[in-house]
Amino acid sequence: MTRVTAIPLGIEPAYWTVRHVHYHHAHANVEHYDLDTAANRFLRQTPFQPWYPQFRYQHRYWPLIAALSLPYINWIYDWSDRLGLTPLAADRVLPGLRGWVTFLSAKTLHLLIAVAVPAWVAHRLGLGWGWVAFGYFAGQMLASCVLVALVLGTHWADVTFYLPPESGQLPHTWHAHAFHTVCDWQPQPAWLGYWLGGLNWHLTHHLFPTYSHRHYPALAARVAEVARAHGLDYRALTYRELLTAQQTFLRAMGQRPN
Repeated sequence: MTRVTAIPLGIEPAYWTVRHVHYHHAHANVEHYDLDTAANRFLRQTPFQPWYPQFRYQHRYWPLIAALSLPYINWIYDWSDRLGLTPLAADRVLPGLRGWVTFLSAKTLHLLIAVAVPAWVAHRLGLGWGWVAFGYFAGQMLASCVLVALVLGTHWADVTFYLPPESGQLPHTWHAHAFHTVCDWQPQPAWLGYWLGGLNWHLTHHLFPTYSHRHYPALAARVAEVARAHGLDYRALTYRELLTAQQTFLRAMGQRPN
């Protein structure tokens, strides 16, 4: 099912699962281990990463980076993973000839669905290739921007970042780590949550990644109760509060370190 749903988006689900679940979920906001916040030239996402002059403006241009994230995963990350140029090489995902066949088949099927079929329809309507290319990239960028805008800020909003400890073990449990590195947010009006598919319950998702998103509202209520009982800081922000915290964070990370 994961592979079927990933084909229209163009991402390779095997690589995405390892990147997102095995690296990001297991090591959220831990430098060199969380691949979702890895150092790059586009966004400075932790205080431990190199600084470049363009980061002064990252609080302004981040929507463009968000929009380009999905195309970048499709055509840069996936191929880099496939060619063994990333940390995923050690995981031997989709090995050998069968792996190549699976990978190329998925990419080809994506192009057939997302480009070839629309091109055939466009031809019958008298539209040129320019409209097909525009529709493809506009759809990819819109989906990417919406997804990133709803999720990524939850790992930036008044959270903690960590360097890998010399002992190899952080000074808290995996569950406590989730409270330190991610938050939930609540849409207003509440009925909008139905259309978000649970994306706003991101802390709850980190605690219960294998549960269906339809259970997250009920689970979040229990998470809040248990957090209070154990002295953990459960946060469920409004989206305005999330955006404010996100912009504050991006501005701070954009300043040249002393």
